[in-house]
Amino acid sequence: MSTAADTDREEGLGFSPKFDASGLLTCVATDAAGGEVLMVGHMNDEALRKTVATGEAWYFSRSRNALWRKGETSGQTQRVVEMRMDCDQDAVWIRVEQVGAACHTGRKSCFYRRVEGDNGETRLAFVDAERLFDPNEVYRK
Repeated sequence: MSTAADTDREEGLGFSPKFDASGLLTCVATDAAGGEVLMVGHMNDEALRKTVATGEAWYFSRSRNALWRKGETSGQTQRVVEMRMDCDQDAVWIRVEQVGAACHTGRKSCFYRRVEGDNGETRLAFVDAERLFDPNEVYRK
């Protein structure tokens, strides 16, 4: 059953992000020019607010438990052209101008493998998998 708060969140113009139990929203980043999905990441409240304030994509790394600006290490930045919230404000979509690669593997997109099924077997096949940079060179520890 919907509540008045749900109706306001879904139909109103108030910015009321609905973070999950871990304090995160899912963020889908697409290329502003071509529309391709580049990556999926997560934003906490601070990352979301910094993204809105700066026009640059900020994320929260679950594996490092840390805030990070896209491109701060690699130089592969994302300038936000448009940001949209989904209907219940628990996910955000950003259209970005991507400089270089979006994926930490050095590829333009994190979605460089197609799922294929044949004779009951499911496997992955590379598509659009050319590397734009060598991650071993960029992410030296």
